[in-house]
This record gives sequence, C-alpha cells and structure tokens, in this order.
Amino acid sequence: MSDPGPILPAFEQGRVILADGAMGTLLHTRGAERHACLDALNLQRPEWVFEIHQAYASAGCDLLETNTFGANAFKLAAFGLQEQLAAINAAGAHLARQAARESGRGIWVAGSIGPLGVRLAPYGRVKAETAADAFRRQIEALVEGGIDLLFFETFTDLRELCLGIEVAHAVCSLPVAASLTFTRDDRTLLGDTPEQAAVILPNAGADLLGANCSEGPSQLLRVVQQMHKAAPQARLLAMPNAGWPERSGGRILYPATPDYFAGYVPPFRQAGVQLIGGCCGTTPDHLAAMRRAVDAPPRPAPAWSLPFPAPVEEPLPEEGPTALATALDAGHFVIAAELDPPRGFSTQKILAAAHLLAESGADTLTVADSPMARLRMSPWAVSYLIQQQVGCEAILHFPTRGRNLLRIQGDLLAVHALGIRNVMIVMGDPTSIGDFPSAMNNVDLVPSGLIRLIRENLNTGLDHAGGKLGEATTFFCGCALSLTPSDPAREMRALHRKIAAGAGFALTQPVFDPHAAVGFLETYVQAYGELRIPILAGILPLVSERHAAFLQHEVPGVNLPDHVLQRMAAASVPATTGVQLALEIAAALSPRVQGIYLMPALQRYDLAAEVIEGIRSQHEIRPG
Repeated sequence: MSDPGPILPAFEQGRVILADGAMGTLLHTRGAERHACLDALNLQRPEWVFEIHQAYASAGCDLLETNTFGANAFKLAAFGLQEQLAAINAAGAHLARQAARESGRGIWVAGSIGPLGVRLAPYGRVKAETAADAFRRQIEALVEGGIDLLFFETFTDLRELCLGIEVAHAVCSLPVAASLTFTRDDRTLLGDTPEQAAVILPNAGADLLGANCSEGPSQLLRVVQQMHKAAPQARLLAMPNAGWPERSGGRILYPATPDYFAGYVPPFRQAGVQLIGGCCGTTPDHLAAMRRAVDAPPRPAPAWSLPFPAPVEEPLPEEGPTALATALDAGHFVIAAELDPPRGFSTQKILAAAHLLAESGADTLTVADSPMARLRMSPWAVSYLIQQQVGCEAILHFPTRGRNLLRIQGDLLAVHALGIRNVMIVMGDPTSIGDFPSAMNNVDLVPSGLIRLIRENLNTGLDHAGGKLGEATTFFCGCALSLTPSDPAREMRALHRKIAAGAGFALTQPVFDPHAAVGFLETYVQAYGELRIPILAGILPLVSERHAAFLQHEVPGVNLPDHVLQRMAAASVPATTGVQLALEIAAALSPRVQGIYLMPALQRYDLAAEVIEGIRSQHEIRPG
C-alpha cells in the first residue's frame, strides 16, 4: 500500500497523470437501468462500483473519480433521494479510496461533481445562494469521505462552474480541477469559448482546467490547443468521449478504439495537458492503451482533425393560421415576452432565456430589431432558432426605417422563407440615438403603409408593383401602440390608420399608469367606435431605483408616475418590488386587454418568469 501524497506537487514537477474513464458506461453493462440514479449504486450495488474502480486501477490509472457525478441535491431530488446525499457521496469516496489502497500503488482519488441540472438566474430560476448551498453540501460530504482533489466536470455554464469553484475554496483547501464540455462549434451551450474559459477559470481559483466529454479526442485536442494558446501557464486536462455515440441493436456504442485513443496522448501532451483520461464510452482497455502511451518516449504528434459536419436543413412549419392568430381569435388571454438579439453571433444564452420564458408560460416570444439603434444580430435568425429549437412561435419586430421599398419586400420574402409568420410592424428607433448616427435613416413606408402592402399585396401573391410572386405570403401583422402617449389624439389617429390598413393585434409600450391606459382606451372607443383588434399591454418589471430613473429620464415615450418612483426608491429588495408592481399593473389592465407583452429588463429573465407565472396564477383571465 502506497500513499501518493498531495497531487499538486506532481503537476508542478511536470508529471502527466492518467485519470480513469467512464463510470456510467460500465455500470450499464453490469445491469444498471438506463434512467436509474447511478450515484445511488454506491449504496445499492457498491460491489459494481468497486469492481470498476479496481479495473481502472489495474489498467494503470493514477487517479480514480468517485461515482458522484449527479449526487447533488437537485438531481437526487428527482429520484426522491435528497435525504441520502451525504451517505451517497461519502460512500462514493470510500469505494474509490478502498480500490486505490488495495491496488498497492500510489493512486489519488478525485471527488466528481457535475452540473446541478438546473438553470441559474438570470437564464433560470435558481438563485446563486441556492446553487452555492447545493455545491457546499456535496463538497462537504466528499471531503468527509476522504478525497485528494475536487473535480468539477462536464459543465456547460461557465458562471455555474465558477460558483462551484468559489464554494470549494470556501469549504476546504483541496486543489480544484474544472472542466467544461463543448458543442460541435467549440463553444459551450451558453456560448463561452475555450479562450474565455482558459482566462476566467484560473482567476476563479481552478488549479487545473480543460474539457471532457464533448465529441471525441479530435475535438478536445482543438479545444485544449485554444486554451493553451490563451493561457500558456495553465495546467490543462482532457478527458474525451470515445467518439460520437451510435445506436445499434438497442445499445449505445462508441466507435473510438483503445489504440486510436492512445494515439492522441502525444498531441495532448504537446498541447500542455497534464491530466489525461476518458469520458463516456471509454473502458479500462482504453486507459491501459493510454498508460502505455504515457509511459512511452515522446514522439512527434500527428496533426489530426475532423471536418465540421454540413449544416442540416430544417423543415419549414406547415402553413395555416398562426398559433397567435388562432389564440387571439378564440379570445384567449395571451402572454408575449420580448428578447433582444445578442450583440455578437452566439445564440446559446438567448436560447436559454427563450426556454425559460416559454417554460414559465409565455405563449409567444417577440424579437426586437436593433433596439435603441444599436448593432445586434439580425432578429430573423433569432426568431428562426426560437421556433426551431425552443418550439415556441415568434413575433418578429420589423422596422420600416432604413429600408427602401425594394429592400422591405425582399426582406419580408426572406423572413417568410424562414417560416416566420407573425410580424410586428414598427417605425424603428432613429439612428441618431444609436452607435451609428450617420447610418441611413430614410423611410419609404410608414408602418400603416407597410401593413397595407402586406395585406393587399404580399398576402395575395403580388409585389408592390402588382407583379406576381408565384405564391401568396401568410403574414399575421401587428402594430405598435402607446397607451400613455404625450399626444393621445395623435396616437389614436395613428392606431385607427393601422387598424384600417389591416393590423391584427397591437403590442404596447410599457405601462406604469394603468388608470391612464384605461382612460386612453375608453377615449378611443368614444372617438372611433369599438376597438376591433386585441391589445397586448406592455409590462416592464423594474429592477432598481436607478433603472426606474433611467427609464423616466432617458427613454422616449416612457413615463413613470411619482408613486412608482417612490416605491422603487423605498424598496429594500428593489427587484422584488419591481415584480410586484408589474403584477399589480397586469391585474389592473387584464379586464381591458387581451394579453400582456412582457419586456425583461437588463437580461433579468428570471424576474420576467416570475411575472409570467404570477399572471397565470392570479386567475383564469379572459378579455373584458
């Protein structure tokens, strides 16, 4: 029996340490059900777990990971096992430690910690304090069980990973390894790059950093090379899957052979990797081959790479009335929630927010077009991805400003080809207030004119000149409206024109004075007769006193009553007060409108989700 001593000095001496491979893959071969809680097998079938540890030790591994990847409070609760959290983690540590001791070699034990399995605010509902407590409980149990290293692995959210590292250092003095998993475009699911991770994780306190799981050795070599270039002094780790999984005869198979895996050891070492192992699909045979490669004299690394796959064309949705048009026509109370396109080209975070809003009860998601005249990704792409990947119908904001008549029609045909049918026609923010004030600012069509063009031309298969398009579009058009405008008479005339042109619904500016908004609607009915389109009233949850002041003084068309400003100023928890105000305004307006148009502020999608759920739970709302 040999004590390996602390693990960090081994890395400091330049040693390459061989970790183990898959645990779940081998548990399934022993009879574990596919959807069972594998962590609970530490208590239910400890002999299985111990045998796997022994096999990896015999293969020559220097480090064994505990079978505790999903043993946190959130994931165990899904199986009703949250009360056994400490016992499961401690048993996992004891089993790995026992196998390490019985091997007769100096083998370290790493406490495996996976993602919590929930989304953290602002892209989810779980607050940092709650997540930190979940990490703390698992870490304390692992440390009590006796480990040498904390290993955070397969994370997709860099913020969640940094939080876990912070908790680890608050709980104990053990070294910390931090590993992310990447999609085929070499980004995490929330859009973080290997370079960003390589810079951020050491500053967060990671002693080792790198990547695991993902697609296979070729991709992880690319990833760690990028990390090494961004942070040459960082200690790196790489634990790839055994290739891309395939289903055959009801089983999941991994194509990468042990010899193929071993061939990647030299290029990994050349890229600065000091902790090498395997993930899904790897076995003791893979690790035995890697052991031989680690012990072999260094040799030139082959420049292997795999091409990116060609993009898959997604089918367009079937034709027919949109879900939004159907719901409004049936008199249902509709909740729409707004998303601003990202400033770069990564969509992972906005899609995570879209999932949250849809799961909270939003019927449709609206996508703004360059709000405040600042450069952002095209909202067409975001709307398309929301419909394809989130499964929620989108409303595309389509401004007339900055487009000539020819461009407007061409753009609308492109939007239609992407399967987007709901469009909200707006003038658009003037370029003078944005980052490119000298950009084209001309307007060939006002919103009411474009709404009429869509209804009378495009939706009948004709362009503006009367030429045939080949087939008719099926757009469902909405318009913008302010319920508390500075010039009510002018706003009412514009609304009347938009309705006459063919607008099918209206989304309003944020309302903070429901009494004034109701007065506007009553005055419109007196002047123009029955309001013939559904109104979705704008609700914007305030986040802080400063946020309220900014809206009041710097955003055109927004007016906050004094009592709203005073409540925000006096609030002990401003965001909570903002949510309560939003629910009160929604409740006051719900008898007079047919829906709510929620505008999350400052990317606080978690607050927006609270408002949506609050509106849904108030009562079964129907239009008045």
